[in-house]
Amino acid sequence: MTAQVTNPSVLRITELDDEPARELVGGKAWSLWRMSALGLRVPPAFVVTTTSCADYFASGKRLSDELFAEIVEGVSYLEDRTGRTFGRGEHPLLVSVRSGAAVSMPGMMDTILNLGINPDTESALAAETSHADFAADVHRRFVALYGKLVSGCVEDLEDLPDTAAVTAAIADETGDTIPTDPMTALRKAVAAVFDSSQSRRAKAYRAHYGIPDDIGTAVTVQAMVFGNLDENSGTGVLFTRNPLTGAKDPYGEYLPRGQGEDVVSGRVTPQPLAWLASNRAYLHDELIAAADLLDREGADAQDIEFTVQHGELYLLQSRPAKRTARAAVRIAAALVGENAIEEATACSRVTADQVRHLLRPSIDADAVGDTQPLATGVSASPGYAVGRVVLTADEAQRNPGSILVRESTSPEDVHGMIAASAVVTEHGGATSHAAVVSRALDTPCVVGCGAGTAPALAGRIVTVDATGARIFDGEIGGRATRVDDDADLAALARWAAAIAPLRAVSETAQGVEVFDADAAIAASGGETVEIPENCRVVTGAYFETDAGVSAALDAGVEVIVTTTPLPVLLAAVAHRKADR
Repeated sequence: MTAQVTNPSVLRITELDDEPARELVGGKAWSLWRMSALGLRVPPAFVVTTTSCADYFASGKRLSDELFAEIVEGVSYLEDRTGRTFGRGEHPLLVSVRSGAAVSMPGMMDTILNLGINPDTESALAAETSHADFAADVHRRFVALYGKLVSGCVEDLEDLPDTAAVTAAIADETGDTIPTDPMTALRKAVAAVFDSSQSRRAKAYRAHYGIPDDIGTAVTVQAMVFGNLDENSGTGVLFTRNPLTGAKDPYGEYLPRGQGEDVVSGRVTPQPLAWLASNRAYLHDELIAAADLLDREGADAQDIEFTVQHGELYLLQSRPAKRTARAAVRIAAALVGENAIEEATACSRVTADQVRHLLRPSIDADAVGDTQPLATGVSASPGYAVGRVVLTADEAQRNPGSILVRESTSPEDVHGMIAASAVVTEHGGATSHAAVVSRALDTPCVVGCGAGTAPALAGRIVTVDATGARIFDGEIGGRATRVDDDADLAALARWAAAIAPLRAVSETAQGVEVFDADAAIAASGGETVEIPENCRVVTGAYFETDAGVSAALDAGVEVIVTTTPLPVLLAAVAHRKADR
């Protein structure tokens, strides 16, 4: 292994001795370093750092010759580690080119797989593996991804039958040709991944989560392993804890003879993880052992991407899992119980907004009665919503609070998913793009409802019971959740009350002077709140928001009177942490 150089342009991430800075190498490459350091099987990789991304944009989107020379040296490293040659020879090396920001932004930036394939290497792969259909599939997949992400083709290329048809479609639309020289393709691919950090969807995601817009991305170049090689190959995603409920049970999906993009895209519905346990028990056992190690070392629920190539397991990524509000509370409480984290850390891992979401009404079972749903599927992100169905992301953005129904979602739909009150898809499983992004947004989501669902629901007012994975005609009422009825929420409330820099109470003693923001706004006819000097106790809707809590703390307020103390306390804890 090697030590890290200060602010380098390229790092051999899977052989570093010292922990790299996440801000420099991005979350994806950092996770490769971590898994490699733990002795887990990881395909070798190098990373083009975020410093290089900043230089790329500062120079007018130019990938310098000096930087590319370092990338070429990185390719030589991969050749040495694998015993294969990049884009040539009897045993060709193919690589993936993956984005990876310092802050996790799942699905928001681009990845190009199978780079290094061309007519010659297709023939070599076919001869080496004795699977000509596999080699042809690899070539077709690469050309389709390159055409979309580098050439800018907007036509759907996924369903075209072969490489020749995809190549012709790209040429017809863009006039572009696919490079047969692997170094030319690699140079353009790295630039395209840098460019994707400034895409519409990436900007919308950062704006929604308050992530700085200039963080850029690192680019990880990694030796390919092939889940689509043969019947003893596949790809999957594993959560070490259930991302819907927070239960400490492995949760995931596996797609035999597939590549990672197949699972994420939602075009194909994978098998449950139990399939792997039943059909490849030794692989399942190895995967679960690795997952347990990563969960313990990370002291948090992990989202793990893996590939099986000809019966051998490779880990491609491990990151803190996106989870629902329910799961966030359960996982935080469980980790305290396991002595993995402190109570203060648990409070920092659950946001005020997550608790507000959790306290929203759920569907009223009594109101449902014997009503039959219009559609059913798989619960990907629980919750409850009522709204009118729209079929495009742009419609959802124009009509906030609507129900977005799609065949499957892609990163181009994120702006609509942010605006929608629920997301429903015809295809895909619980680890598809729609599922992962909806959990991150804490938006109710039902996937896998079947072909024809979208046109059947178009324009209707529907009720989405995402917890029960059902969609009902018309509006059905909801039922509220209380903190005292949930042991994990109650524990979180106790811990937050002990460390928050103010108190949140449901009522105050008689005679205590309380500033009422609602009354002040009504009297002034304004929209902003001016907190009186030396005010110690406040109430009103403004102080139920994160901004209101921050303003109260900055003004020296000691007590907020509210019917929902827990979100106020968590907002206060977060404000204090941000000030440090």
